[in-house]
Amino acid sequence: MNATSQGKGVILDPKALFERLFESSPDAIVVSDHEGRITKANAQAERIFGFTRDELLGQLVETLVPERFRNVYLTHRKEYSTDPHVRPMSAGTELYGLRKDGTEFPVDIMLSPVEGAEGRVVLSVIRDITERKRAAEAVRLSETRFRSLFEYSPDAIIVTDREGKITEANGQVQKFFGYDRAELLGHSIEVLVPERFRHAHPHHRKEYTDKARIRPMGAGLELYGRRKDGTEFPVDIMLSPVDTEIGKVVLTVVRDLSEKVRTQEELRRREREKRYLEEELNTEHRFEDIIGESKALRSILKQVETVATTDVTVLILGETGTGKDLIARAIHQLSSRSGRSLIKLNCAAIPTGLLESELFGHERGAFTGAISQKIGRLELANQGSFFLDEVGDLPLELQPKILRALQEKEFERLGGTRTIPVDARLIAATNRDLGQMVADRQFRSDLYYRLRVFPITLPPLRERREDIPLLVRYFVDKHARSLNRQIETIPSDVMKALTRWHWPGNIRELENFIERAVILSKGPLLRAPLAELEKPEEPSASDDVTLESSGREHILRVLRETKGVIAGPGGAAARLGLKRTTLNSKLKKLGIERDDYM
Repeated sequence: MNATSQGKGVILDPKALFERLFESSPDAIVVSDHEGRITKANAQAERIFGFTRDELLGQLVETLVPERFRNVYLTHRKEYSTDPHVRPMSAGTELYGLRKDGTEFPVDIMLSPVEGAEGRVVLSVIRDITERKRAAEAVRLSETRFRSLFEYSPDAIIVTDREGKITEANGQVQKFFGYDRAELLGHSIEVLVPERFRHAHPHHRKEYTDKARIRPMGAGLELYGRRKDGTEFPVDIMLSPVDTEIGKVVLTVVRDLSEKVRTQEELRRREREKRYLEEELNTEHRFEDIIGESKALRSILKQVETVATTDVTVLILGETGTGKDLIARAIHQLSSRSGRSLIKLNCAAIPTGLLESELFGHERGAFTGAISQKIGRLELANQGSFFLDEVGDLPLELQPKILRALQEKEFERLGGTRTIPVDARLIAATNRDLGQMVADRQFRSDLYYRLRVFPITLPPLRERREDIPLLVRYFVDKHARSLNRQIETIPSDVMKALTRWHWPGNIRELENFIERAVILSKGPLLRAPLAELEKPEEPSASDDVTLESSGREHILRVLRETKGVIAGPGGAAARLGLKRTTLNSKLKKLGIERDDYM
C-alpha cells in the first residue's frame, strides 16, 4: 500500500483503499459497464452466487437476477446510468438473487453510478438477507401464534401497564366477565376483582412488576373474579411480567374454575351420599317391602301412588312403629327423584344443640369444636328427597329457619355467609298431634301448614288386624333365615294371640316380638312367649279401662321385667319396639314415675 506522510497523519492511497474494501466487504459487489456487462466482482459475489469470477466477467449483470425481475432490474440499471444517484438498500422492493444452480434467495441491492477512467460504471452492492428474512418471518410467525394463542386461549388474558390499567384483553375476558373489551380499556384491572380482594391485588401486581417472576396457577389461594353484574366465580390466576417495546407490562391469565369446583363438589356430594347410605344400611331398621292386604293399607298405598309423582310436601302421621319411614321411602322411590338420594334426619334422635349443624351444616370455626366444614343433611338432599322424621320434636328456634329454607329454597351454613341453593322434596313424619301443638304454641302454625300440604295418616296395627298374619309369617321367615333356624309351623293359638293383641308399639313391636320368638324356638315349631301378651279387654262406654290404660299397664310390666332398664338391646324400649326417646315421651305422657315399676 502506498501512503504519504504529511505531518503526523497517514494518507492512504484511495485506489488501494477501494480494493481493500471491495475484497473484504461482507456484501457481494459487482461492477458493470454502460451495457450492463460485469467487469469486476468480489469474493463474496463468488460465494453468494456460486459463480467464479472468470465465469462472471463479461456476463450481463441480469444473469444474477431471476427472470421475473430482469426487466425491472434492467430499467433500474439504465436509469442509474443516465441519471446518477444512489438507490439505497431496503428501498421497498422485494428482490431475489439467482444462483448458478438456479436457486433463488432474498437480497437487498444498492445501485450507485461511479465515474471511472473508462467512463461511467454502475456499482451493484448485493446483500444476502436470507437470515434476516428468516428471522423476520420467525418474528411474524411468533406474533401470529401469540395473537392466535391470545385470542383463542380458553383462559381470559389481560395486559396491564405499570399502573394496573388494562391495555389489552382477549375474547374470553368478555365471556367470563360480561364486559365488552372497549369498556375495560383504560380501567384498573381491580374492577374484575371482588372488593374483599382488592386491597391485596395492587400489592401483588406491583410486586410482580418490580421484581420479575411468575406467580403460577394453583398457588393455594382461594380466589374469585367479579362479573359486570356483580356475581362472583372461582378463578385461578397467573401473573407474569413481560418486557415490551413500551416498557414492562403485566400479563394476567385468569382461569374460570366454576366447572371444576362444580365437578369436585359433585364428587364430594356423591361420596358423602355414599357414606350416608352405607351408614343407613348398617344402622337403620328397614323393612324390605310393605306387607299387608287390608283395606286401610290399600287406601294408604293409593295415596302414596297419587302423591309420589308430584313434588309437593307430604306429612306422614301415625303412631310410633307404624312404618312412616317405609312410606317415605316408597314416596321417594316412586318419584322422579328416585335416581338421587333420600336423606333422613330424625329430630328426636339428635341433641338440640347439634340439630342445627346436622340440618344445615357448619363452616370451620363456627363454634368450639368445629375444626372442619360440615355439609348438612338438607344440602346432601339437593336434587333428591329430604325426610324430616319426628318433626314434632323440632325446636321452636329452628322452625323459622327450616321454614325459610323450604319456602325460598336456600339457606346458609352455621357460621357462613354464602347462600346455598337447595332443591329437595320434603317428606315429614311425626307421631305427635301437630294441630294441638300449634294450639299450645309449641309448634309454629306457618310451618305446620307448610308441611301439611298432603297429609297421610297411617293406621295403627290394631286397626288393620287382618294384616297381622301376613306380617307374622314375613317376620318369621326373615329372622329364621338370619338366625339360621328352620321354622315350619306357627301354631294356631299363637297366631290368634298375636292377632288379638293391640300392639301399642305397632309393627316395630310385632317384629321385635317375633325375633325373640324365633330365638326361643329350637325346633320347627314357633315358640312364642305369649306370657308377655295380655288379652285386651273390650272397651265399652261404661268401662273405665281404656286402651290407653291397657297400654300403660303393658309398659309398666315390661319395665318391671327389665328392672327399669330402658335403653340397650335388652331394655324396655327394644322389647316394646320403641325408640328410647319415644318411650321416655310416653312415660311422661302417661305419668309413669320410677317408683311405679321399681
